[in-house]
Amino acid sequence: MGKAAAVVWDESFLGYDLGGDHPLNPVRLDLTVRLAAGLGVLDGVDLVTPDPASEAEIERVHEPSYLNAVRAAPMAGWDVGHGLGTADNPVFDRMHEASALVVGGSLAAARRIASGEADRAVNIAGGLHHAMRDHAAGFCVYNDCAVAISWLLDHGFDRIAYVDTDVHHGDGVQAAFYDDPRVLTISVHQSPLSLWPGTGRPAEVGGPGAEGTSVNLALPPGTGDRAWLRAFEATVPSLLRAFRPRVLVTQCGVDTHREDPLADLALTVDGHRAIYRRLRELAGETAGGRWLALGGGGYELLRVVPRSWTHLLATVLDRDVDPDAPLPADWVAHASGLAPNRPLPSSMTDAADTAFEPWGGQLDTPVDLAVRDTRRAVFPLHGLDPDDPRD
Repeated sequence: MGKAAAVVWDESFLGYDLGGDHPLNPVRLDLTVRLAAGLGVLDGVDLVTPDPASEAEIERVHEPSYLNAVRAAPMAGWDVGHGLGTADNPVFDRMHEASALVVGGSLAAARRIASGEADRAVNIAGGLHHAMRDHAAGFCVYNDCAVAISWLLDHGFDRIAYVDTDVHHGDGVQAAFYDDPRVLTISVHQSPLSLWPGTGRPAEVGGPGAEGTSVNLALPPGTGDRAWLRAFEATVPSLLRAFRPRVLVTQCGVDTHREDPLADLALTVDGHRAIYRRLRELAGETAGGRWLALGGGGYELLRVVPRSWTHLLATVLDRDVDPDAPLPADWVAHASGLAPNRPLPSSMTDAADTAFEPWGGQLDTPVDLAVRDTRRAVFPLHGLDPDDPRD
């Protein structure tokens, strides 16, 4: 790697707290940073402290009336509309301020790349990819991914690729740039036939003038590491090479894990590590090494998210962690204190084999059919042959 990578972090991110027993508990961020620090991943790294995004920056992708509703919601009683006050998106104190800080974190990461200070930057508190122009959705109040991409478009990056590996469709980012040929959005997710939000079909390819710049790879429930990686490799690298982005933005949700309580894919921490390493390679090959990595979903708060995102931080920093590395004793003691009856893993691996057979045009499994459907929907729009595995 060339320039130092930037890691955006401040404990104030923990203020994005939807409360009670809501699945998106900020403890997952705290445990990740504690684990990364305990393993030496953050040694000598000057963490970038974010400032909250301004209203003008948030309004790059959100309506002013929606910002007003978010600001007013904590004092406004029960019915503020805009998707706020639901079970998924409960109102919480200082909601605007906490959400604006997440956006500010992703903007801080984007600025480090745009200024040339860093080739890579990561904000694990970001990745709130479901928020729409005028409403909250899927635990997401403001769409930091879309704001960061919009900002980059105005600061020297005329082609941006966004790759979303969360188990849920990256619908908010797709919607924000559906008619913009400068942004290639690729979402690899569980099939909308079996998981919220019910969008992300291969036929969603982009609006007029931007056909082919929305890509959706919808995988069947039960898809594990090998099949996921095989499908990714059969679609994503060719599209990135054809598009030639100036920067690669990735949403790295880890709710694809087999233990995640909210979805039905079957990846492991080892699969996640393989994904991050491949994204790093692809940023180097197709985007001049520029890589902005964001967090996202992930609801197995103790056993999965901290390990997976520690691997993400390590990958961004070129400090790859040995999968067999034991978890530090003080981290285990702290995590055990939070959930005394929850057995914790002992190392940074799930002992899974992630080797896969590359797709060769065959249609032997449901995953192969998903690959075919996505390739046939978008490959011709990029001058690629959907039926030739060499493309």
